[in-house]
Amino acid sequence: MNHFCSIKDIENIKSLIEDAQKLQANPWAFKNIGLQKTLLLLFYNSSLRTHLSTEIAAQRLGLSVITKNMSTAWNIELKEGAVMDQQNAEHIKDAAGVVGSYADLLAVRAFPSLKDKSIDYSEPIINAYQKYAGIPLLNLESGARHPLQALADMISIESLKKKSKPKVVLSWAPHPKVLPQSVANSFAAFNNAMDYDVHVCHPEGYALDVEFVKDAKIHHNQEEAFKDADFIYAKNWSSTEQYGTNNFNDKDWMIDEEKMALTNDGKFMHCLPVRRNVVVSDKVIDSKNSITQIQAANRIIAAQIVLKKILENG
Repeated sequence: MNHFCSIKDIENIKSLIEDAQKLQANPWAFKNIGLQKTLLLLFYNSSLRTHLSTEIAAQRLGLSVITKNMSTAWNIELKEGAVMDQQNAEHIKDAAGVVGSYADLLAVRAFPSLKDKSIDYSEPIINAYQKYAGIPLLNLESGARHPLQALADMISIESLKKKSKPKVVLSWAPHPKVLPQSVANSFAAFNNAMDYDVHVCHPEGYALDVEFVKDAKIHHNQEEAFKDADFIYAKNWSSTEQYGTNNFNDKDWMIDEEKMALTNDGKFMHCLPVRRNVVVSDKVIDSKNSITQIQAANRIIAAQIVLKKILENG
């Protein structure tokens, strides 16, 4: 593994998860593999789980970690051939080149602007660092993807599933803010790669790109989708037809006990942070079937196995 920017960087996802589970049983087994190497984390957006889990994962491999909050840096120019006579003080070519000379591995978190889908999905920041830094890159969430979260989610499902091909439902849920499609995209893509029985449920106008959902069964009614489901993943994402908007905010789409009762003793999933009693009721997220804390814990092992694979690749 040279980079980890999307599911395309995984040669065999099931084998990767098996290796992650072995590493989880003995997380300090490779504590010297990263000695005298540095991982640099660049955060263009705030983070709790992603920041902490990646640092912990790196430390378990002996890596030194440096974190930079890019919101405190000057503005970076992304356009090729730009005449830099405005507010942007440094071009990404120069910044990425410097970063690549300072560290051995790089991890970047950069949310979409939610203004122009074509720009967001081209992932200009992630791709620029991958192109110009010259060192392995981890995607800590980008304009269209969040592969580390999705990998942690698959590790969670694999550890708890009761049949080889569980029914997994990705359900849109209401939210007061406009949110990226990144988590939903990667969750759908990784589920398809695992060959689960994948269902995606959302209001009209909120369809995800076929690149990610592929042949997943699409629903516009939660009760229909939830029937006999083994896992329910709740997530809000912005409109696709009117990109960057969240005009539909029907509270009836919140995940509650009545909907979960339709499942096959289904597990409730969410990447966190979550708006309680907006996205999901307290009774559901605090129930014995909620595995949100398991998912959060698995963020460490997901980052650790990816870092290990990259280090092993030299």
